[in-house]
Amino acid sequence: MNKETQKTMFSSASGEWETPQDFYEKLDNTFQFTLDPCSTSTTTKCKKYFTPEQDGLVQDWEGHKVFMNPPYGRGIDKWLKKAFDEGGKPHTTVVCLIPARTDTKYWHSYCMKADEIYFVKGRLKFSNRDPAPFPSAVIVFRGPPVRGMSRNHVRISTLSNR
Repeated sequence: MNKETQKTMFSSASGEWETPQDFYEKLDNTFQFTLDPCSTSTTTKCKKYFTPEQDGLVQDWEGHKVFMNPPYGRGIDKWLKKAFDEGGKPHTTVVCLIPARTDTKYWHSYCMKADEIYFVKGRLKFSNRDPAPFPSAVIVFRGPPVRGMSRNHVRISTLSNR
């Protein structure tokens, strides 16, 4: 791996990776998203969204079907903790599009406790960039239908990006 690729893969200077519309639509057809908690007015995929100024990390997501493509730099662990916590609330589903960095602490602390994990086949071509220099995963946290009900065991599979 050359130094430029390493910079791209691990840099927190540019963590915005705009979701490919066709990939989003495939997920939206299944989940019918109602909230995009880490977006801008130009990149949002949902009618309801939180901008960086509104800080989706401090907002309540309960009762929503959330599509989350967080900034991929430092702080992604905070977004995954939030997704895990909010995804445990009744009538809440949080779907996260993230780099498949299975060697990180956040992966083992939160992703391995997800209800579903899908490894994306191939590399995604993000809307505002060349193809990603990293593999991607879709992590799903589903809250119980009623408060106090236990979660299901994790399901792991693959998802085509075409």
